[in-house]
Amino acid sequence: MTDAAGDAPRPDPLVIRRVDYLGPMAAAGGWRPEARLPEVAFSGRSNVGKSSLINALTRRKKLARVSHTPGRTREIHFFGINDRFTLVDLPGYGYARISKARKAEWRPLIEGYLRTSPVLAGVVQLLDVRHAPSPDDEQMLDFLAELGAPTVVALTKVDKLPRAEGARRVAELTASLGLSPDQVIPFSAVTGMGRDELAEALEALVDAHRAEFGAPPPPTVTGESPPGHAEGSAAE
Repeated sequence: MTDAAGDAPRPDPLVIRRVDYLGPMAAAGGWRPEARLPEVAFSGRSNVGKSSLINALTRRKKLARVSHTPGRTREIHFFGINDRFTLVDLPGYGYARISKARKAEWRPLIEGYLRTSPVLAGVVQLLDVRHAPSPDDEQMLDFLAELGAPTVVALTKVDKLPRAEGARRVAELTASLGLSPDQVIPFSAVTGMGRDELAEALEALVDAHRAEFGAPPPPTVTGESPPGHAEGSAAE
């Protein structure tokens, strides 16, 4: 990417040198990694492109596994980024073919985490730019507003629309949801559109959290291992 003058490469706002998979949280109130670094959570309905967005953002092909079975994963996955902040991959919600019982498990898990994390710096809420927000999307946005969590909205899959139509949809969704344009980032995991803007937004959330609460303490060595430790997540 070049700068505004088009004559020099734009520095990467988020150079990721280290990623540590910290483990999964499987139930509200259950095990979770030490809440030390600022946490930025990624939320969206199943099939919105969350895993693809996370992989594009981190420039890793398989950090978050792109599931071929939307709605499969029921855990929250935590990734330490550069020992600076924690990327939190929430389960995808709203998949129609998932049983009501399983859907009922997700809500307390997601909402419980968001309500109780002592280091939540903000949330990236994903919406598919091609479609109107679902009732589940609207419920999540209302919940985040009630919580007072700093929220960035990433409008995914903009590459699937012609340029003019994509711009129109971004403007319509921004207005209909009552969002500030500064809150909204059009994103494509295919073309890379919005990657650096989202990276800058993440850094801003982390910086704001550090400015308010100070630098994080050093890690505590407990010897406790996360349950079901694995290499990545499948929470799309």
